[in-house]
Amino acid sequence: MSRPPDRHESMNRNTSFAKFQMITKTKETAEKKAAPAEIAVKETTAKETRRSKAGEKESREAQLKKETLMGRFFAETKTPPSIGDVIDGTVIALDKASVFVDLPPFGTGIIYGREYINARDIIKKINPGDSIAGKVVSVDNKQGYIEISLKEARQAIIWNEAEEAIKNKNVYELAVQDANKGGLIMNWQGIVGFLPASQLNASHYPRVTDGDKDRILEELKKLIGRKITVSIIGAVPKESKLIFSEKNPELKNKDKIIDKYEVGDEVEGEITGIVDFGLFIKLEEELEGLVHISEIDWGLVDNIKAMFKVGDKVRAKVIEIKEGKISLSIKALCPNPWIEAEKKFKKDDAVQAVIIKFNKHGALASIEEGVAGLVHISEFGSETKMREKLSLGKSYAFKITLFEPKEQRMTLSLAEGN
Repeated sequence: MSRPPDRHESMNRNTSFAKFQMITKTKETAEKKAAPAEIAVKETTAKETRRSKAGEKESREAQLKKETLMGRFFAETKTPPSIGDVIDGTVIALDKASVFVDLPPFGTGIIYGREYINARDIIKKINPGDSIAGKVVSVDNKQGYIEISLKEARQAIIWNEAEEAIKNKNVYELAVQDANKGGLIMNWQGIVGFLPASQLNASHYPRVTDGDKDRILEELKKLIGRKITVSIIGAVPKESKLIFSEKNPELKNKDKIIDKYEVGDEVEGEITGIVDFGLFIKLEEELEGLVHISEIDWGLVDNIKAMFKVGDKVRAKVIEIKEGKISLSIKALCPNPWIEAEKKFKKDDAVQAVIIKFNKHGALASIEEGVAGLVHISEFGSETKMREKLSLGKSYAFKITLFEPKEQRMTLSLAEGN
């Protein structure tokens, strides 16, 4: 039979149990305390991570914002003016020999010296507060001002307007101020321009024989004081060249019009000009063809004006298209007499021929209507002796010394016994 534990043993056991419980509780308490600490550490780490990421984000946003602002700054910052640039500004002060102009953000501009003198007429009309345009002639003078020119700016603007006028095909009515052998002198916005005779329309073009410059000038001078509708076709500011044309810019391109025609076409037109060397035939608006005197008839033509008048309608054949010009022939619509002559005549034949014309080379003698040959002056020694031997309208016996019907060429020699 076991004995109950004594008080000391019980106390010892109780003490041991209490110690065990205390140790257990202490351990549990330590574990409980440890858990929140670990959580706190983890939470702190997470917060720091979030804070770091937020910082990085803010840093990136700040950088982007900085870059955006810098980009905007550079985008909005104007390039400093250079010599030759035309810039706008506001007049801030005028004195007896200078005009000061605000040119933000570049500083202050000044008009003085020669530029002031050249622009006096303009300066008289401006006041402080007026907006003006000036052409930069110096970007930094001794006083630190940007020197500008009103007159040159005005000219630069006008030349720009001229270039726009060319693009837009603007039309102006301008008075003819003067003329020279090449064309007409006109003024547009203070700039003297030139209208070449080649750019005149058919009604104003000088119809002059053999391009006699003195006669061309006489015809052109008749236009002085008259107003002509023109367009600008050329502008060269550096050379101060302004070129006008009277030909309608609204019409189709001339090349495209000419493309409708081919050599061999038969056309009808109105005679717009008669000159010693031929006829000008209007085929359509702004397009003419020339019938040279040699293409009017197979026979000799002495007086064109006796045969035709301006306004007559005629038919012709296109025989050449070259460099934007159409050559016509009236005689090409008639039978070629040289074709029949080729069947009837040959070199060394004896023929009768009528003298129809004298020229510096000799005498023209016709063996048939439209078939004539040259009797060279060398055969007689001089023009005087030739005229003593031959008379216009009379028939003489000749020998054919050259016969080329395809080229319509023939030479004759006076037969012995004449």
